[in-house]
Amino acid sequence: MRKVEVSSYNEKWTVLFEQEAEKLKLIFGNEIVAIHHIGSTAVTGLKAKPIIDIMPVVRDISLVDKYNEKMRDIGYEPKGENGIPERRYFQKGGDDRTHHVHIYQVGSPEIKRHLAFRDYLQKHSDEMKSYGELKEKLAQQFPFDIESYINGKESFVKKTEAKALEWAKENQE
Repeated sequence: MRKVEVSSYNEKWTVLFEQEAEKLKLIFGNEIVAIHHIGSTAVTGLKAKPIIDIMPVVRDISLVDKYNEKMRDIGYEPKGENGIPERRYFQKGGDDRTHHVHIYQVGSPEIKRHLAFRDYLQKHSDEMKSYGELKEKLAQQFPFDIESYINGKESFVKKTEAKALEWAKENQE
């Protein structure tokens, strides 16, 4: 059974992202247009589950499945779309998960959503702090119930995502 653990921010998370991004670039080569560190471990100072979320952006999502064996070779479990259409998702580490890879095709609205949320929290320390405290509280409340932990964050995440997308739009112009 997986335990829900939230840790203080760790500067090593950036290094772990960079190391894994290099491996993914070797596997996917020119298919990758960009690769981003997303999720809580990408926000300096934010408490997080110590799982590195990586978002490669590819030219053609339909070609990703042909790399499943190479992803297995470096420890990833292919999960297909895993509930989000037009995404390819991979997990590494089994019950002691270390990495999640979320692959989207250029132009997917999911890309903007992930980047806006990350950047918004980076620039709004009060909300970042509130989010970290919420996650810590939920991890203590539901140490062996990842679903309740995720459900407990949902309202905060949805509200913050909406603000983040609006903020990103305003700051893009």
